[in-house]
Formats: sequence, structure tokens, C-alpha cells
Amino acid sequence: MISSRLLVPSFLIVAAALSGCTADQSRATTVVQPGRPGESGRVVPLDEIQQPDTGYTEADVRFMQGMIRHHAQALEMTGLVAGRTQSTNLPRLAKRIEVSQRDEIDLMARWLSKRMEQVPSVDSGGGHGSGHGSGGGGLMPGMLTEAQLAELRAAKGERFDRLFYQYMIQHHTGALTMVERLYAERGGLEPEIDQFATHVDSDQRIEIARMQQLLTRL
Repeated sequence: MISSRLLVPSFLIVAAALSGCTADQSRATTVVQPGRPGESGRVVPLDEIQQPDTGYTEADVRFMQGMIRHHAQALEMTGLVAGRTQSTNLPRLAKRIEVSQRDEIDLMARWLSKRMEQVPSVDSGGGHGSGHGSGGGGLMPGMLTEAQLAELRAAKGERFDRLFYQYMIQHHTGALTMVERLYAERGGLEPEIDQFATHVDSDQRIEIARMQQLLTRL
């Protein structure tokens, strides 16, 4: 698995080339800049390379605010499990998702508060209809529609299990899209948010793989 953070060059390998031996001739320095996955690197003059700004950006703020709302809907979904499933595997998975996403919501809220940015309220649940973090109007990537949520609420037994896995896979895949979009918008340079986004990417992929296994058993 290739983490989304690899889309952003991480290190610059510097190679110094001497242009001559006389004292009045200056040293010319070039940089080998790594390419994206599947692409070769390229040599560029050092004076064309700008040092990255490791401060947080508007893209980082949008990502954190949007991901709080995104996680809130996942908690709404896990809250439907009790009384609807007859499986032993699903409650354990739902509890894992609930614990991890509550912890991540707390982390994102602290990150935003520390930087005096608005912390979205999740009391209403789900962040329905919010386009924040999606780059436009409508639902964020992977978010369930009201019709899908209603379908999940009305289901029981094996039908509920199947819908839960399908919709949570959809939801988690949307979170991966949000991580990709963060880096595409040149966010994620601040070490703290880079570490968090990488963790989200890895954790969601693990849970997607687990849900796909459980889904095939139904």
C-alpha cells in the first residue's frame, strides 16, 4: 500500500558540482527531486527550489473541520448496531471504529482550538448536507445520504450487517479521498497534521480490508 503522503516529496538529495578549479569560479549546486510513485526523479537547480512552508494552511483547516463531520456520521452509524445485528463480529468492529473515531475527533478539535480555528459542532450528528472538506457543495466524499441512513435504520439481522459493511466501506473510502485531496491542495506539510492524515489513511485501509472479509462471509 502506498500512503498518500508519498505524493508530497519528502527529502531533497543534494549533489554539489564544481564548475571549475579557479578561485573566482563559483560552485554550482543541483538537486535531485524525487518524482511521484512510478515517476523518475529530476535534476533541478537549487535556486529553483523553494523550501516548503511547514506551517498549517487553509487546506489543513478544511480537512480537519470536514473530517470531524465525516467521523460524526460514522459514529451515527455505529450507534445503530445494538439491537439490529445478530452477528458477533460486527459489534466488535463497530466498537473499534467508535473508539478510534471518537479519539480522532478529540484530537482534531484540539488541533483546531490550539490554532484558534472554528471547531464544528457534532451534536446534531452526521454533518448532513455539509460540503466542508469536499471542495464544493453537497455531501463530503463517502458520506451517506438521508435515504441510505434511513435504509440502514430500518434494516435488521443479516440485511443490516450487509448494509452496514457496504456503507461503512463507502464511508471509509471517502475518508481516503479526503486525505488525497488534502495533499493535492498542498496541505499536510505541518508535521502534526501530516502524521494524523497518514494515520487516518492507514487505519481506514485496514478497516476496509477487514469489512470486505466479513462481507464476503455473509
